[in-house]
Amino acid sequence: MSTMHSPPAVWFPTVRTGTGTDVFTETLVAGLRERGIRAEITWLPLRAEYAPWSVPVPEPPAWANVAHVNTWLHTRFLPHSLPVVATIHHSVHHPDLRTYKGTARAAYHRFWIAPNERRVMRLASKVCAVSKFVAQTAKETLSDLPMDVIYNGVDTDRYRPCASRPSHKPFRLLYVGSWRALKGVDMLAPIMRELGDDFELLYTGGSDARKDKLDMPENMQDIGRLDGSDPVIAAMQDADAFVFPSRSEGFGLVAAEAMACGLPVIAGRGGALAELIEDGVTGMLCTPNDTAGFIEAVRCLASDCQVLRRMSHMAVERTRGHFSITYMVNAYVELYSRSFLAEPSS
Repeated sequence: MSTMHSPPAVWFPTVRTGTGTDVFTETLVAGLRERGIRAEITWLPLRAEYAPWSVPVPEPPAWANVAHVNTWLHTRFLPHSLPVVATIHHSVHHPDLRTYKGTARAAYHRFWIAPNERRVMRLASKVCAVSKFVAQTAKETLSDLPMDVIYNGVDTDRYRPCASRPSHKPFRLLYVGSWRALKGVDMLAPIMRELGDDFELLYTGGSDARKDKLDMPENMQDIGRLDGSDPVIAAMQDADAFVFPSRSEGFGLVAAEAMACGLPVIAGRGGALAELIEDGVTGMLCTPNDTAGFIEAVRCLASDCQVLRRMSHMAVERTRGHFSITYMVNAYVELYSRSFLAEPSS
């Protein structure tokens, strides 16, 4: 029986999705192990999400005294013998996102994911969200239960500025992310066309951006898919600023990674980005869909090297102080300890 005096020993039954939630789990487990806390992942195949009955239920390890799950994990896989901590990673049920979903995806979220998340939240001993925005969205669309907010963590030992950042002419912007309308990628070409030859944008488009390339100006360069963190870090260390016109983010890990590398972030106020970026301090926040606002912000940064250096320094400091792996791990260790005493929500 787990008690408040037991050190956490954490089991992660987790669906491998090939998305940022995998990175979150792997990062947290690595951080816990560095703290001397036993933590292990049991990976489940992707079909466990949409056809859970087709996947055998794994037995909880005898050493574990708490389980940590994503709220998308089907309740079939929740252990009955352990307190459960459940993390809400997404804000997919927010009404503003309906425009960017197809009919099938919208139905999947509404009729399959949302009911399961409600059940997981009720059964969990503790629920947390990766941002205040995600927490508020969950309260309004899923279940108004008490929940903690624990921001995702960046490995600031690896994501950091290079010793001597080069000064680029033209001024170099970087976009890293999927090529989707929700990420605001349709705004990039109009922004760059108006900025002209004194600016360039390196972006991760790959094959997904192929259909849009005919309408792109010459100052946009496709650097393809960046596999692994090393090429992402290299790209961030070789840019002047990060442009991220996403219309909604549950957290925005890539923006935090860019800040850790010393890049001021020019972003929309969509979702949780206003929680990461201090407007005028670590970057510049623009009205979503306001192309002119993004153009003005980029020109403002490029025209004042002192402002650029100050924002670069403050971006690094803010990430280390609020969005580091150390912060995330410490917060979860404390939450695991509290879960020993908590009864599941009724």
